[in-house]
Formats: sequence, structure tokens, C-alpha cells
Amino acid sequence: MLVLSRKTQESVMVGGAGGTEHLLKVTVLEIRSGHVRLGFEADAGIAIHRSEVWEQIHADGQPDLPVPVPRAP
Repeated sequence: MLVLSRKTQESVMVGGAGGTEHLLKVTVLEIRSGHVRLGFEADAGIAIHRSEVWEQIHADGQPDLPVPVPRAP
């Protein structure tokens, strides 16, 4: 497991196999009262789920359907 420290508005990039393109960008949006709000940016074809939702989808044998990721204005 990679453990990183990030401040508000700092991001982490997750790259593709070649390392030249990013598959996922995770940005710390807010830290308040022991809670961290994260923003996820990825292509529309990449499904993003909370772990408990992902586990339920796979336990039910459902396919991993893409979830639209809202684009910032």
C-alpha cells in the first residue's frame, strides 16, 4: 500500500501502463472534522465506486458498468 500525505486542493495521479497518460486523478477537496472529501476524475469508461458498492456489485455477479463522471465547468 502506498501512503501519501496531501493538503487541500493537492492531487494524486494514477497512470496507465506506459506511465504517460493518467487513468485517474484524485484531489483532496476538503478536510473537516475528521472527514476528507475527495474528488475523482477519470474517463467516462472507467467505473468509480465506493468499496462497499463495488463489493456488492461483484458479489451479485453484475458487470462493472461505467458510471458517468461529472466534468468541472
